[in-house]
Amino acid sequence: MKIITSTEAAAMILSNSTLCSQGMGGNAVAEELLLELEKRFLATGQPQHLKWFHSSGQGDKGTRGLNHIAHEGLLDQIIGGHFGPMPKLQDMIAQNKIRAYNLPQGVISHMFRDIAAKRPTISRVGLYTFADPRVEGGRLNTSTKEDIVELMELDGQEYLRYRHPESLDYAFLRGTYADERGNISMEEEACYLESVQAAQAVKNSGGIVFVQVKEVVSTGSLDMRRVRIPGTLVDYVVPVSDHNNHMMTFDEQHNPAYCGNCRKVLHSTTGQIRLDAKKLISRRAAMELIPNAVINLGIGVPEGVGVVAEEEGLRDGLTLSIESGPVGGIPVGGIGFGAALNPEAILEQSTQFDTYDGGGLDLAYLGLAEADACGNVNVSKFGPKVAGAGGFINITQATQTVIFCGTMTSGGLEVEVRDGKLFIRQEGRVKKLVSQVQQITFSGKFANETGQKVLYITERAVFRLTKNGMLLEEIAPGMDLQKDILDRMGFVPIVSDNLRQMDQRIFQRESMGLAR
Repeated sequence: MKIITSTEAAAMILSNSTLCSQGMGGNAVAEELLLELEKRFLATGQPQHLKWFHSSGQGDKGTRGLNHIAHEGLLDQIIGGHFGPMPKLQDMIAQNKIRAYNLPQGVISHMFRDIAAKRPTISRVGLYTFADPRVEGGRLNTSTKEDIVELMELDGQEYLRYRHPESLDYAFLRGTYADERGNISMEEEACYLESVQAAQAVKNSGGIVFVQVKEVVSTGSLDMRRVRIPGTLVDYVVPVSDHNNHMMTFDEQHNPAYCGNCRKVLHSTTGQIRLDAKKLISRRAAMELIPNAVINLGIGVPEGVGVVAEEEGLRDGLTLSIESGPVGGIPVGGIGFGAALNPEAILEQSTQFDTYDGGGLDLAYLGLAEADACGNVNVSKFGPKVAGAGGFINITQATQTVIFCGTMTSGGLEVEVRDGKLFIRQEGRVKKLVSQVQQITFSGKFANETGQKVLYITERAVFRLTKNGMLLEEIAPGMDLQKDILDRMGFVPIVSDNLRQMDQRIFQRESMGLAR
C-alpha cells in the first residue's frame, strides 16, 4: 500500500479502462478522487473513453459525485442502478452521448461479489420489468445496442443472467481512517454499501483499488472491529486535502447519530403537519401496518407513513430499513437518503439485499409516480429523463405486501379537508394513472404470478391489483366517482361491487387511534 495525493491518483487512470465507485446520494462518495479525475480531463483531455460501473446513484442533483464524469470524450459507457442525483449524466444519456444501462441496484450490488468470486449473476429480480431482455434489456437510449441481460430457465423457472463488465480496472472507494498497512475503517460513514465487495472484485480482476480517507493513522491504532476493508485489498490510500470533499453526506459535514456514535433525542411531530394530500395518503397507508413489521419506506410520499406511525404511537412496534444497509432508526430524506438517524445496525448493502430478495420484508411502501391498467408502475423514466430504478425492483418483487403511495394527479394539485370531506381546490395538470406506463419498473404480471398483495393508495381512492387489472375499492368522502376519479384516469378500472368510503378517521384532525 502507498499513500498518494488525489492528483497523483487521477493521473494513474488510463484511457479505455473500466472504473467503479461507491456511494448513495451524498453518502460515502469519494468526492475528491472524482473531482480530480474531472480536473485532469478538463486540463489535458485525458483519460478518454472510460466505462463506469456503480450500484447506487452518487451526487447532489447538481455538480458533485458522478456528475464529475459527465463529459464527452471522458465517458463512453455507464452501467448503473440509479441516476437520480446525477442530472449531468441524465442529460448525456437523453442526448445519446454515451451508452447507458440501468439494472436493479441490488443485482449490481450482488454482481460485485460475484465478479470477485468469478461466478455468474443469475436472479429472478427484474423479470417482466424494463431490465428483462423481452422488454428493454436495461438499455436507456438508442445508442445502446449490446445485450447484457439474457433470459434463461432453471428447474422450470425463468431467471435473468446479468453479464459482468469485461474488466474492472480501478475502484474509487472511501473510508474514514486508514492505517499505514492500508486497513480501512468506516466508523464515521452512514452506510458501507458494497465497498469491500468492490475492492475484492477489482483486486481479483487484476485492477487497482484507491481509497479516499479522512486521515492516515499509525499501524495498530485502529480498532480491528471497525476495519471494513483489509489492507490486502488496497493499493493506494488518498488522504483528503479538503475536508469539504469528505463530508459525511452532501448535506452535513458530520452527524454522529447516523453512524452510532450517539443517539439523537427525537421529539414528537404530532400536530405539526397539516392535513394535506400527502398526509391523507400516509394515514390510509398506515392502516395497513402490522405489529413488529420490518418495513422499507421509499422517499417522497411514503416517508409520511413513518410520521403517521409516530403520531399514532406505533413507532416502537416497527423496524424501518434502507437498501443501503441501515436497519432501524429513521431514514434520512433528500440527498442524504441512504443514511438513517439512530440506526440499530448497519449492514453491507449486498447483505441487506439478500434479506430483501429472499422476502425478508413484511411491508414495502413505495412511490406511485405512474401506474397503468395492468398494475404496472413506473418510477424510473419520464420522457427523456432517466432516474433509474435504484432498489425499487428488488424491494417490490420480493415483498409479499407492496403499497404504492402517491397523489391521483400531479402538477399543481391542491386539496382541502372540510367537515370530514375531501375537496379538490385545484386539480393537477398530469394524470398519474395512465393507459400504459412509459417504463415498467414494477410488473403487475409478475406480482399476480407470485401472489403478492398490491395496493395503490391516493388521497381520493384506493385500488387493489387483481388478475383482471386494477380494482377500485375505496373512495374518499366528498368525491364524485365519475368527475373526481374516473375522469382523472387514463383507463377505466374495475369498480368493486362493494365500493366503500375510505375510513372517516383519515379526514379528521385528531389522532386516528391506530394503536388501539
